[in-house]
Amino acid sequence: MITNQVLLLLMLSILWPSTALPFTPGNIGNLFGMPDSDGRVLQRSKRGWMWNQFFLLEEYAGNDHQYVGKLHSNMDRGAGNVKYVLTGDGAGSLFLIDEKSGDIHATKRLDREEKAMYTLVAKVLDRNTNSELEPDTEFNIKIHDINDNEPKFAKEIYFASVPEMSEVGTSVVTVTADDADDQTYGNSAKLVYSILQGQPYFSVDSENGTIKTALPGMDREVKENYQVVIQAKDMAGQMGGLSGTTTVSITLSDVNDSPPRFANHSFRVTAVESTEIGGAIGRIKADDPDVGRNAEMEYSIVGGHDIFNIITDQTTQEGVIIIKNALDYESKRDYEFRVEVRNTYLDARFIHGLQFKDYATVKVTVEDVDEPPVFTRNPYIIEVHEDTAAGSFVGVVSARDPDADNKPVKYSIDRHTDLERLFNIDSVNGTITTLKALDREMSKWHNISVVATEINNPRETTRVPVFIKVLDVNDNAPEFAMSYDTFVCENVKAGQLIQTISAVDTDEPLVGHKFVFSISATNPNFTIVDREDNTANILTRRGGFSRREMSMYFLPVVISDNDYPIQSSTSTLIVRVCACDSRGNMQTCNPEVLPFSDGLTTGALVAILLCVIILLMIVVLFAALRRQRKKEPLIISKEDVRDNVVSYNDEGGGEEDTQAFDIGTLRNPEVMDANKLRRDIIPEMLFPFRRTSPIKDNTDVRYFINGRLQENDLDPTAPPYDSLATYAYEGSGSLAESLSSLESAATEGDHDYDYLSNWGTPFKKLAEMYIAKSPDRET
Repeated sequence: MITNQVLLLLMLSILWPSTALPFTPGNIGNLFGMPDSDGRVLQRSKRGWMWNQFFLLEEYAGNDHQYVGKLHSNMDRGAGNVKYVLTGDGAGSLFLIDEKSGDIHATKRLDREEKAMYTLVAKVLDRNTNSELEPDTEFNIKIHDINDNEPKFAKEIYFASVPEMSEVGTSVVTVTADDADDQTYGNSAKLVYSILQGQPYFSVDSENGTIKTALPGMDREVKENYQVVIQAKDMAGQMGGLSGTTTVSITLSDVNDSPPRFANHSFRVTAVESTEIGGAIGRIKADDPDVGRNAEMEYSIVGGHDIFNIITDQTTQEGVIIIKNALDYESKRDYEFRVEVRNTYLDARFIHGLQFKDYATVKVTVEDVDEPPVFTRNPYIIEVHEDTAAGSFVGVVSARDPDADNKPVKYSIDRHTDLERLFNIDSVNGTITTLKALDREMSKWHNISVVATEINNPRETTRVPVFIKVLDVNDNAPEFAMSYDTFVCENVKAGQLIQTISAVDTDEPLVGHKFVFSISATNPNFTIVDREDNTANILTRRGGFSRREMSMYFLPVVISDNDYPIQSSTSTLIVRVCACDSRGNMQTCNPEVLPFSDGLTTGALVAILLCVIILLMIVVLFAALRRQRKKEPLIISKEDVRDNVVSYNDEGGGEEDTQAFDIGTLRNPEVMDANKLRRDIIPEMLFPFRRTSPIKDNTDVRYFINGRLQENDLDPTAPPYDSLATYAYEGSGSLAESLSSLESAATEGDHDYDYLSNWGTPFKKLAEMYIAKSPDRET
């Protein structure tokens, strides 16, 4: 059998290749202090060998197969009947064994970093029968490491940051490399770190690769980014070791070590006086080399200001100067104030010995603009008594041009706020007057808008509301508060209450209403008692009323107020006589039918009167219709025919419509009928014609017509209908004289108009008119 001693001999053949002893079971015993076959005793080594391992160097560079070791069995007597066989990791491909001698060789270069140990199984077989001579034995082949791998960093470039102004030795970042060589064998994987680039600003710990600051006072504002190259070398940094490098990009992060500073300590800003409140007029900026939160600044006006304020634009870190109150060029044109800027965030490490604020002077110049007029008050509240006559004074509004030129202002009322045209205003002095009488009972307040406009620049306008309160005048008499249904029982007694009345007054006196009620003292049926609380009681003066004698009484009640001037009115209280039971409850108020009558009743008289009124209305209506249907003929005489072209917006009378325009004036411009209206239609509105005297000295008709045309175009009272008259007038200076037929009246009898009958139906009426006047036909 292959004993453990044999396996140990195989291992020793690798460790002690110079040993000349044959690896036999007998020799194995000598390795442990036992006598050999010759009786020699070897001294036992103090090393702790492992009998089941072979060691093989990696990356073998020889041309032959690398020798691993030898297997030998006690059953092998050298007769050649023993066969050695390997199985397991790489057996037959990576590792080969000589079947006869038991020598093991590696066929390829082995890399420990790929696989550090191989496990194999040795078998001893009978060559002839292929039967096992000994039990299988497992052993390992361990690859021995050599330094064939350089250190490698996980990243080619590392990024790190450290605050500026950090103390020396401040840790920045730790970078480490890995070596694939055996960490437990030799120095192949023992790394040492060093800095190749980045001195004198940074240093590195040689053992753990930690980068630290090496220079005090590094300022980001001077230099922000640094490139540091770190090297890792194995073999403990000795000569011949392998190395790897990496780059570390280090950025100095900002701290608030720089205060804000104005590059220019004086700023000049221009603002127009029309700038709205809250509007920006300029910007100023301080410089802070810090970034982020450390560069945030806050601006303020030292001591504050009544007109200006300054706010900080958080995006641009600029100070924005805004208007807090309105500017007025005429009042003040120049302003000056100091602005302070400071950091909003301070670092306690750097506040000692530094003022983290700065100051600048700002000068503001106000420019003049054409401003609209300004009213002395806004709004106006004016009181006026009602019932004032048209044209009465109401109040005065006043506005002025705030500019230095103080241009004149004109006033007007926005008619959209005075649709009823109750008020007027003087365009020069702003005096408001009434156009109509005001009635407080119709409207207690009138709200109008007055517009002030610069005369030289109409675009500059200002509006002001004017609230006109109509004061009460005692111009309304009191009257019954309601309609009363009053009755008196036939069996009533004297002094009995039949009705309580009250009154109302649309006026509103300052001291309140006080009404006085009274009736005629000679009234034999009723009396009144004033209750002194604006009510009164109606009492019976007697008893024994009878429906046969009188079914209804009309009681005039005089109601007076106590304001000045005293107003009073008479209201009639109708008292019906009714039949009542013993407790005074009304049962019926119908008048009893009398068995005989000496005359007509009141109802019959009223009916007759109504019939007469209706008949009169019918007669008047019939007469009006008859008169309206009667029309004046369009042509009074056939002789009255003119060359006339008329155009207007209503339906004309055809060819006989010669009344639309008075052509007679054209015959003789010196003759003109004043206020002559059209007779063919009824105008919607009648306005008196404002015409000048006829043109004298036989002025040319063309100039006369042009003058009349201009007159009517400019006359706002001209009738609301259009007329178009066209006359072919050559002019008095022409040899052909006038081409119009207006001057041919004296000789038109010499013409023969028979040819008009040949012109067809459209000229039939014209032919009848002219042929009928022919002298031959008249004869």
